[in-house]
Amino acid sequence: MSFLAKLLGSSGKSGKSPTPQEAIQKLRETEEMMIKKQEFLEKKIDEELALAKKHGTKNKRAALLALKRKKRYMKQLDQIDGTLSTIELQREMLENATSNTEVLKNMNYASKAIKAAHKDMDVDKVHDLLDEIAEQNEIAQEITDAISIPRGMADDFDEDELLSELEELEQEEMDKKLLEVEGTEDVSLPSVPPSSLPTIPTKKKEEEDLDGMEELASWATS
Repeated sequence: MSFLAKLLGSSGKSGKSPTPQEAIQKLRETEEMMIKKQEFLEKKIDEELALAKKHGTKNKRAALLALKRKKRYMKQLDQIDGTLSTIELQREMLENATSNTEVLKNMNYASKAIKAAHKDMDVDKVHDLLDEIAEQNEIAQEITDAISIPRGMADDFDEDELLSELEELEQEEMDKKLLEVEGTEDVSLPSVPPSSLPTIPTKKKEEEDLDGMEELASWATS
């Protein structure tokens, strides 16, 4: 039996499965180890490449050996890249499964809480209660309306009389505004010197002239 088989077999015989958190932690530790090995191989590849360049055609055998080692390191590096991808995928699956488990657990907990809250509730009783509340609201509104209307002060006014009075008030307001507009108008007349205006005889002057003519007529006939 191989070492890996022994390892897997021994862990399977323990009878206890690891928790998702424990498995995730193990995978992260494995990732860190593989990344360190990846960095080591990258460093070795650079060293072998530099060695091959150093020997070049001067020491072709040493240069070719360096390139062969570089190829092996690159192959191992590719394998590590694939392993890291597999480990990362498995870790993400475990993390998602853990999140889903936690979500489902909390949803189940909430469902039980809702069920307990609705334990003493009955849909028919809820409807009856709402109908009773609506009925009491209507009664309260009727009471409020009854209280707010004073007794013996009913509106017995003639609506036609009120409309006629309203029209009179509006007409008075319009007349008032019209007078205000006429009072503000400034009609400018051209200024005329007093001497150029014709003399209009007053009534008293006309009477005096008439008396004078009567006296003259009386003197002429005497």
